[in-house]
Amino acid sequence: MVFFFRLLSRLPLWLVHALGAALGRLAYLLSPTYRRHLNENLAQAGIEPVLRLSVAAETGKQMLELSRIWLRPLAEANAQVVDVVGWEHVEAARQAGKGIVFLTPHLGCFEITAQYLSAHFPITVLYRAPKRASAQYLIETGRQREQLHLAPADLSGVRALIKALKRGQAVGLLPDQAPKTGEGVWLDFFGRPAYTMTLAARLTETGATTLTTWGERLPGGRGYRLHFALPHRELTGDTLHRAGQINHEMEYLISQCPSQYLWGYNRYKQPAGAEPPPLSEGNAA
Repeated sequence: MVFFFRLLSRLPLWLVHALGAALGRLAYLLSPTYRRHLNENLAQAGIEPVLRLSVAAETGKQMLELSRIWLRPLAEANAQVVDVVGWEHVEAARQAGKGIVFLTPHLGCFEITAQYLSAHFPITVLYRAPKRASAQYLIETGRQREQLHLAPADLSGVRALIKALKRGQAVGLLPDQAPKTGEGVWLDFFGRPAYTMTLAARLTETGATTLTTWGERLPGGRGYRLHFALPHRELTGDTLHRAGQINHEMEYLISQCPSQYLWGYNRYKQPAGAEPPPLSEGNAA
């Protein structure tokens, strides 16, 4: 896997994306489980099924483009960012000096955002260690830049995120990632209960500025457009209420470019040992 990614990293982005699109479509055709999750999640969100092959193609691009982000020098990886929208929000948050919580769903090229930000200031990002040693090596090699620090998805990682915010630094995480048992609550996501992390909500309660971000994948391998914004609606209330609001913020971002969301992810799974989700129209079959 490492050798394959090193080989891919030497190819131009347009070719990496072309290969990824073919691989994504092939995975959709050959994997009944993946195809079922993708189609069910699209239907749950009210997305037209005509997008299913486009979604599969974009997912394939997302997998292979990691080679050019993780295994190229930071300057070369960030040179693929050809446009940035909303950078004024980042500058305003930095001037406030209270730390920044960057929230992004599994939308577009979510790996490029932290890389880009790390070229400007320190940022600590939450990650869950993969089961495969080769994948672990790639993540640690590609994500650990001079100002990009990794925080494992455990108690030590939570402490690292909080310490970074107390220093007035930035942190980043994907709040639509299914947490472990005991680390989440069942909350609405596209009209169906999804086991939702509370950590993102708790971090927004620290007084830090909350910004949403995602990396739009431009067609033809032209690069990426980064989007930064304040939450569509101000986050208020207790942790549970904020967690629900964050889910709706992620929905809003995904609606801007649904073909680039990771719809094949089993977002509605019940973690082992977790209480079952409450009955709703989406799961009361």
